[in-house]
Amino acid sequence: MKKEYDYLIVGAGLYGAVFAYQATQNGKKCLVVDRRPHIGGNLYCENIAGINVHQYGPHIFHTSDIEVWNFVNSIVPFNRFTNEPLANYKGKLYNLPFNMNTFRQLWGITDPEEARIKIEEQREEYAKIQPKNLEEQALKLVGRDIYEILVKGYTEKQWGRKTTELPSFIIKRLPLRFTYNNNYFNDPYQGIPQGGYNKLIFRLLKNCEVQLNIDYNKQRNELDSLAQTVVYTGMLDEYFDYCYGELEYRSLKFEHQLLDTENYQGNAVVNYTEKDVPFTRIIEHKHFEYGTQPQTIITREYPIAWNRDKEAYYPINDTHNNALYLKYRALASQKNNFIFGGRLAEYTYYDMDKIVRAALDKAKEVL
Repeated sequence: MKKEYDYLIVGAGLYGAVFAYQATQNGKKCLVVDRRPHIGGNLYCENIAGINVHQYGPHIFHTSDIEVWNFVNSIVPFNRFTNEPLANYKGKLYNLPFNMNTFRQLWGITDPEEARIKIEEQREEYAKIQPKNLEEQALKLVGRDIYEILVKGYTEKQWGRKTTELPSFIIKRLPLRFTYNNNYFNDPYQGIPQGGYNKLIFRLLKNCEVQLNIDYNKQRNELDSLAQTVVYTGMLDEYFDYCYGELEYRSLKFEHQLLDTENYQGNAVVNYTEKDVPFTRIIEHKHFEYGTQPQTIITREYPIAWNRDKEAYYPINDTHNNALYLKYRALASQKNNFIFGGRLAEYTYYDMDKIVRAALDKAKEVL
């Protein structure tokens, strides 16, 4: 019996929206459901005082994949925003990523060769160790000054554990640039959708039926019966009723504040690297789109412990959780007429361009 929809897409975030767009472009009929009251997943922006506020943390699109860049720009034009974050440590500002500006601020050094020598002197003490934890790994990579001022406190807040208790593989590399280049990303293409991410998601989903405030996992039998194929972008362990146990995450809390000032911090992103400052960064949203509004909105971002009542942001990809994920993935592979994709279903922290690429590739494979 022919079903009402070709695809039921669970989750109106970026993966689901890109897949839905490709499907509808190929003449398929899609139903998109999401448990939240809005589309866009973590990309959702709320317009407050004329400013597009990233409700779930800052999202800056960057890629080296020209096909992905051309695709998203075919949906909505992107601006030329370049991410140049700052780090605040005890009231002093440092440029990120670690570059000649950072080394000048740390040591008063302006010569690249002097900076190399300084860093090598600090790394030499740890050169022969086999790192047993994140602290030792970071010290071996960048030495004590950069580690103590710009890595240690921020990392402990982010993961809720001391760096001596975190596995070394969390930090595989800490790039050092011996140029005066504050561009955080090396990718040649970078920006924000003109008018915010809501425009991007809306246009991706414009030819789909969308139902919000729908908890798929509470009515999956009814919903599954409507479509030939299900595209599931939610948490993989939740789909299988946590039968092997919970996959672990870190979550976030956001405090948004509207201020009667035109410019609060002069930059879109400022990290706070002191352990005693409870939040990890302050976001000033208007700077993502070169806003000239008379007011501004800032967001303080607090890492917190995750439980099932909170949003899952960062997978804890340690040995235990990765092994657990593979068990769930084996169950998923046995499901016929199901596609599991996206950061939650794949238990991986993806940059946005990788999400778009994965959805485009999957759509090309199945359509």
